[in-house]
Amino acid sequence: MSLKGKVALVTGSTSGIGLGIARALGEAGADLVLNGFGDPAQIEALRSGLAKELGIRVHYSGADMSKPAEIAGMVAQATEALGAVDILVNNAGIQFVANIEDFPDDKWDSIIAINLSAVFHATKAAIPGMKKKGWGRIINIASAHGLVASAQKVAYVAAKHAVVGMTKVAAIELANHGVTANAICPGWVLTPLVERQLEARAQQERISVDEAKRRFLSEKQPMTQFSSPADIGALAVFLSSDAAKTITGAPVSVDGGWVAG
Repeated sequence: MSLKGKVALVTGSTSGIGLGIARALGEAGADLVLNGFGDPAQIEALRSGLAKELGIRVHYSGADMSKPAEIAGMVAQATEALGAVDILVNNAGIQFVANIEDFPDDKWDSIIAINLSAVFHATKAAIPGMKKKGWGRIINIASAHGLVASAQKVAYVAAKHAVVGMTKVAAIELANHGVTANAICPGWVLTPLVERQLEARAQQERISVDEAKRRFLSEKQPMTQFSSPADIGALAVFLSSDAAKTITGAPVSVDGGWVAG
């Protein structure tokens, strides 16, 4: 599933799931555009390290995903620097937890802006170039929460449900332009952030980390096993490949059976 000669832009890709996706696409031969916040020196070390390790071109954009003009500028700059945006992975996201009546208005606005509106703005900016080339892949990282709900996550659940709907609209509109649009819907993914949360839970409940993992997973997933960022990346590579050329408009669950019940 070589992606050599393709350019992949992955939002929110300086850590976690986004970095796992970017690495997988880079390992398949795609040139990369990284995006996200962080220490400039660490980001540069990441950028140059991936370029050297994988033998690909790696560009970085610090575009703020809450600002439409910066998102459009990121796509334009990526096209200028690397020649195209063939694969767009909309991954950037934030979270906040509270009951609806207690949910701060500014947190709602921020989550909708970054988890939903940014997907629209990046997709809108990337589509013309993809249509011109007659080839493109739009991969939206939704969530199990794009298909089912959990309490205290009103903005996140609303945004992710809408991302799944937007993915279907894009798939219909682009069906005969050589461009596919799909949504990956992960369950629990073991990122460094989740690992720290599990360690804190284990300490608080005076249990082992393994037991904390089991309890955490079993609250939602029949399969008490985490997915990894590399697992999500492997699916992104497949959806970007020619083997997936007729898969479009699909929400693909990677969730240990979360939404099966």
